[in-house]
Amino acid sequence: MQLGMIGLGKMGANMTTRLLRGGHDLVVYDRSPEAVKTAGDGGARGVASVADLVGDLVAPRAVWVMVPSGPPTEETIETLADLLAPGDTVIDGGNSNYKDTVRRGESLASRGLDFVDVGTSGGVWGLKEGYSLMIGGADEPVKRLQPLFETLAPAADEGWGHVGPSGSGHFVKMIHNGIEYGMMQAFAEGFGILKKKEQFGLDLHQIAELWRRGSVVRSWLLDLTAAALGEDRDLKDIAPYVPDSGEGRWTVAEAIELDVPAPVITHALISRLRSRDEISFPDRLLSAMRNQFGGHAIKKSE
Repeated sequence: MQLGMIGLGKMGANMTTRLLRGGHDLVVYDRSPEAVKTAGDGGARGVASVADLVGDLVAPRAVWVMVPSGPPTEETIETLADLLAPGDTVIDGGNSNYKDTVRRGESLASRGLDFVDVGTSGGVWGLKEGYSLMIGGADEPVKRLQPLFETLAPAADEGWGHVGPSGSGHFVKMIHNGIEYGMMQAFAEGFGILKKKEQFGLDLHQIAELWRRGSVVRSWLLDLTAAALGEDRDLKDIAPYVPDSGEGRWTVAEAIELDVPAPVITHALISRLRSRDEISFPDRLLSAMRNQFGGHAIKKSE
């Protein structure tokens, strides 16, 4: 099947490789000429612009966008909308906010273009293991694109699914990432308690490995935790700074909007925000207040 791919970052490049191995015909573009050359060396047809990419595709065209969410995705889709023709399809496989996706779907539909949103999970392991694909959009374009999904997923009949109309794929992926935040936080806190119990001299890598077999908490996330602890049991080379991609924030905001309590996911998000505060003025103020009302000692900054 023929496909245009825009965005050859780590995930986009890996998806391109997996699609090429599946026998698909790919035309690719990225702002980095080096990334385009690498994809070309792997069997794709590299082009120098979005216009060239559209021109190289046979109608009805399908173009998969894998660029950062927000303005880059907005600009790319707007550029495509001006170049494509009715009956063509735009696929957004990035982590866009589902509300933006619904809006974009309506805008493209008014111009006769199909829009399919694909929430994509799998990270750096997707090339080898396959990707989990949560797909939103109308029935006809999703069915037409099915060979691509079957190639990218772990198997033709598992790991991908059409979950609903435009926007639903990114919505499901957003909640997926919110759950991921909570699971990661639980593992981090649990292993933090284990490490603090110094009298037992526990080997955290050993514990992670034994939990991987037979335990009710066994999971791929635990597999990755074990791998990280196997490389560095004390994680001494890793700074305690945890970024977020934005989807945890969107999940918490959605929970509030829907009046659904989500304390675990919310706490996990707040913990990530706290990890970035080296000065932590709120904690300094808490200490100052304790001193004011109770005369409690204050630990001075070094």
